[in-house]
Amino acid sequence: MAVRDAQRSRVYDAEGLVRGMFDRADEFGTRTVELHGSRITLPIERRFASVDSVQTYVERVLALNWVRAQWDRSAVAVTVRARAGAKAAHYESEGAVLAVPLHAGGTAWALRELVILHELAHHLEPKPDDAAPHGPEFCGRYIELVDGVIGPEAALVLRTTMYSCGIRIA
Repeated sequence: MAVRDAQRSRVYDAEGLVRGMFDRADEFGTRTVELHGSRITLPIERRFASVDSVQTYVERVLALNWVRAQWDRSAVAVTVRARAGAKAAHYESEGAVLAVPLHAGGTAWALRELVILHELAHHLEPKPDDAAPHGPEFCGRYIELVDGVIGPEAALVLRTTMYSCGIRIA
C-alpha cells in the first residue's frame, strides 16, 4: 500500500521560493538576503549544461565520504537521463534513474543543484515503499544534502522556508 504524500505541494512551494531567491541573487548580483531578521549571504548554486554533467555531479555527491557513511543507498549507482516533459524532474526508484528535463522554452530550470539534490534525497531513502515521498524524513535528508554540498546558508534558507510553509522535518 502506498504511503500518502501529504507534504508534496508544500515542499514544491517552499522549493520554488528558495530557487527564486537564488535566481534573484544571480540576476541582480546581490547574494545577501534578509531572512526573518538575519542577513545571509547565499552561496553559489551550481548549474549544469547537460545530462553528462549532471551524471558526473551525482556520482561525485554519492562518493562523498560523509554521504557514504550516512546513507547505505549511496553505494547504489544512479543513472541520469533526459526527460521528455518540461514540468518536473523525477526519480524512479526501480532502476535508480534520475530523469531531468533539459532546455525547454528557453530555460533549463531543472539543471540546477537544488533540483538534483532533491532527487538524490529520494534515492537515499532506505525504504521507498514505506515512506511518504516528501515526508519529514525526506525533508531532513534533503536539507542535510544541501547543507553538506551547497552550504549551511542554503540549508538555513531551505529549512526556514520549509517551516514557514508548514512542512514537518525529521
